[in-house]
Amino acid sequence: MAISHTDAHFKPNEDTGFGTNPDNYGGRFVNRDGTYNVRKEGVSFFDRFSLYHSMLNMPTWKFYGTLFAFYLSVNFVFCCIYFFIGGNQFQGILAKSQIGIFKELFFFSTETYTTVGYGRVNPVGDMANAVSAIESMLGFLSFAIATGLLYGRFSKPRAFLFFSREALISPYRGGTGLMFRFATYKDHHTLTNLEIKVNAALQIEENGKMVFKFYDLALERSHVESLPMNWTVVHPINQDSPLLEYSWDDMKKSDLEIYVSVRGFDDVYSNVVQQRTSYTFKEILFDRKFVQMYRESSDGKTTIVELQRLHEHREIRLKV
Repeated sequence: MAISHTDAHFKPNEDTGFGTNPDNYGGRFVNRDGTYNVRKEGVSFFDRFSLYHSMLNMPTWKFYGTLFAFYLSVNFVFCCIYFFIGGNQFQGILAKSQIGIFKELFFFSTETYTTVGYGRVNPVGDMANAVSAIESMLGFLSFAIATGLLYGRFSKPRAFLFFSREALISPYRGGTGLMFRFATYKDHHTLTNLEIKVNAALQIEENGKMVFKFYDLALERSHVESLPMNWTVVHPINQDSPLLEYSWDDMKKSDLEIYVSVRGFDDVYSNVVQQRTSYTFKEILFDRKFVQMYRESSDGKTTIVELQRLHEHREIRLKV
């Protein structure tokens, strides 16, 4: 079964921000990490690029790697300038070979840049003093910027949610339901007043042309007061569901994508946080059911949430 344009029972959502022409899209609408699967062109790189936003949003390893690479690069450039000026502009250099002098000037640059100034090698010529003065000023400025970036990353409100890798079609109240689950993964981190919205993007034929239609999926529950454990989100597949009687092949033909938006209040940040994800038809499994992911502690006093089991599910035969 596929939805046709005559199904007036299902009112599409026109406010998703996505267009309806499938020729305009490649791949999914929303990546699993919540970013939009969009690349912008038509203006220069420098108009599109924001160093601040890129540094705040890049992975942690890449962030610190970028800082370290910048630190090495700046000191290498200043070392080359000092080497070009000449070792006679400095006193305290012990090395005699060119490589040794270059090495000592590099470490002199790092000491100047960080304003450590150990003191054995120091400039005596006017040119060397002028360059080292400029380098020390750039060091102050760059460390102030790095501090701001570190604080921005550290203090940026985040939801810290893990979503299950797959969504499942599972038994639900005598029928079936589309299910996925998520949980917070930080200790002592609980979101409150959570709200979730789930939409389905379907490619259907309308007036002889394939178009994308977006439908709000009704949920068993779209709001919870708090999230101390996990939340299994359920969309009942009944007469009010646009996915009624859909097989996996129907989902594939319709290029189905389920995209999810979760918002909640974080007491630590005293701010609203949000996280997105999506599931394509390739990530929706039939005849599966999630396994329980929490247990009682050995002393019976604490509930243990087993986050490693968030993605685990087992096979179950649906009644036909």
